[in-house]
Amino acid sequence: MKYWTADDGVKIAYEVYGEAGHPAVILQHGFASHLQGEWKSSGIAQTLVDGGRYVIIMHARGHGASDKPHDSAFYGEVRMAKDLRGVADAEGLTAFDLGGYSMGAVISLLVASEETRIGKLLIGGVGEGILARGGVDTRAAPNQLIVDALTAETPEEAPEITRGFRLFADSVGADRLALAAQARVVHQDKIPLEQISAQSCLVVAGDDDYLAINPGALAEALPNASLFVGKGDHLGIFGNAEFRDAITRYFLGE
Repeated sequence: MKYWTADDGVKIAYEVYGEAGHPAVILQHGFASHLQGEWKSSGIAQTLVDGGRYVIIMHARGHGASDKPHDSAFYGEVRMAKDLRGVADAEGLTAFDLGGYSMGAVISLLVASEETRIGKLLIGGVGEGILARGGVDTRAAPNQLIVDALTAETPEEAPEITRGFRLFADSVGADRLALAAQARVVHQDKIPLEQISAQSCLVVAGDDDYLAINPGALAEALPNASLFVGKGDHLGIFGNAEFRDAITRYFLGE
């Protein structure tokens, strides 16, 4: 584990795998994700390392081994995007590929809209909500109901539509008050997708993901983008071998 400290004093943890100096891939997890996250438990990170990549897995503030303040002033995907760029600078990267899922996809799009070092850009677990809401689709899961679920005394008292967020957070031992602080300030402003200069983009989603409705619309709005939709929901899609293969093939150029 390595650490980088942001200008607001929050310590950001990140993991590195592979040999420094090899082509770099930065991977950003989704909301409430745990230490294994989408990228490690699925085997995606190891496949990329085996393919000769230097893989950096971010721990977003409020998650994993990063600091977890309970004040919403320390959160928001814009702040998290600055963290990611700070880690890229700390690692001395002059070029890198970038992949983000769900909340991590929003972070990655914000980074890519300001960053000229990105070659390949992978965006997963989001769809037209990016265009309509500027972030994860709050039409499907209103962020206040996510806050209510995370701060409820018991899972049974959580709103039914967002109870899954509470159950997942409990199952991975997440700091629910830190997650609630982020949920209160989820990104809901226009992302300047037209400013993205990545060489190519790939949008990936599950066909039963209510947080990634109409991912094709997002792919059409991104430069040089293609689309892969596999069978699965928002969390279960990483158990789909074809989905995992689509991601690793994209980054490895196969």
